[in-house]
Amino acid sequence: MIREPAELRIDDRGQVELPLGLLAESGLSPGAQLLAYSDGDGRIVLRRAEDAVRDLLDYGTL
Repeated sequence: MIREPAELRIDDRGQVELPLGLLAESGLSPGAQLLAYSDGDGRIVLRRAEDAVRDLLDYGTL
């Protein structure tokens, strides 16, 4: 189930807080290791580090 997007703001330190509900819906929990990369056109992708590494090894892509 995908809920409505959460409106977030980048603070003065360049940080963004993600709502716990969004993390839980994504199957992530506080302390999870993530890989972040730009997908162009204003998009930033967050992936579990273990999933990204597995895809990189298996398919050659993130």
